Amino acid sequence: MRSAFCKSLQVASRRTIFQTPVTSAFLTTAGSTRNIQTPRADPLSKEYKYWNREESKHGEYAYLLDMSPWSVKREARIVSLSDPNDSANDALHKGKLPYSSQLLGVGKTVDELKDLADKEPNVLFVSPSCPRACLVLPQVLEAFPTIEWVHVRSAGLDFLSPEELQSSSSIPFTNAKGAFSSSLAEYTMMSCSYFAKNLPRLMRQKQAQNWEKYDVEELRGKTLGVVGYGDIGRATAKLANAYGMRVVALRRHPEISVNDPLCDKVLGTGKASLNELMAESDYVVCSAPSTVSTRGMVNADAFAAAKEGMVFINLGRGPVVDEKALVKALKSGQLKGAALDVFAEEPLPKGHDLWGLDNVLISPHNMDQTETFMHEATSFFLMENLPRFICGEDLLNRVDVKAGY
Repeated sequence: MRSAFCKSLQVASRRTIFQTPVTSAFLTTAGSTRNIQTPRADPLSKEYKYWNREESKHGEYAYLLDMSPWSVKREARIVSLSDPNDSANDALHKGKLPYSSQLLGVGKTVDELKDLADKEPNVLFVSPSCPRACLVLPQVLEAFPTIEWVHVRSAGLDFLSPEELQSSSSIPFTNAKGAFSSSLAEYTMMSCSYFAKNLPRLMRQKQAQNWEKYDVEELRGKTLGVVGYGDIGRATAKLANAYGMRVVALRRHPEISVNDPLCDKVLGTGKASLNELMAESDYVVCSAPSTVSTRGMVNADAFAAAKEGMVFINLGRGPVVDEKALVKALKSGQLKGAALDVFAEEPLPKGHDLWGLDNVLISPHNMDQTETFMHEATSFFLMENLPRFICGEDLLNRVDVKAGY
């Protein structure tokens, strides 16, 4: 999906990493980079143009449109592939839109939208509230050949088929990455503390009115492994640093984080790197997306390599983990415990082994579900990317359709 321009920019940016003078030294080993001292974080972040709720500027181009209407380079004629009753989209469906944009229609099927073809829509907003979006999206794109940009109101695109994403590679896709990271980072640290302080024992003792002291663990000095060091992973690393934890990160492009002060070690992807991370981590959080290459990635071999007594946390996507291998590692004592917000099958079926394990903390895929989280995702489209589109600027959160995220 990336244009030749974006690809050349990416290559040029990677070269810049190693040409930019730095004041620190770093040691490299096979498949990894270890920081000694680092001058700045994520040196390619500006070139990749990813957005983060806590760190990025807000409404820069929305303000420009308000103050300078002549900044408009093109109109935005929007079609919303959504449930019309999805209140999280009210700002788009019922609110005031940026200058030079209009909502043409809302619908869940191509039949509900097909009469809009004569109006030549050029922006498609896709909401997870649209049933069977993976089947409807290709129909909508075929019905509206004038579409120039597709925005998805979620961070994960696994509800869309990889085939459809790649077949639409000439159209830029963007997502809501950066809107959900902080709440998931908080969940990670809560999960670490849950096992470090033995909260299950505390609750049992309270129930039994039993005053019995016991030793607890510190998180300070422990190692947190991050499988999938994207925006969620980095938000987690920021909190882990505040706790005094050492951070080992695994990502597809480790060179992006060579100068990230939040990481003590950065590993590339692959079985050897994953096993290395598992072997030296006291806690591992998996925030990797579900793609063809990541499904089943955390398997029996990875759990066999895990440091004895490790705690495993999954908040990315369920299919990334081999759940049978996870259950076996939990029952054997190889793992101290697990905190799981996502599962291969959701809802988690009654009778599943995970329900019966005392050393497993289960949440129903809701640890990023704040009262406003989906409203904020829609706001990102309206206040950040849509004004950029109208002003002819580069879009934030471009999706690599070949990678699937």
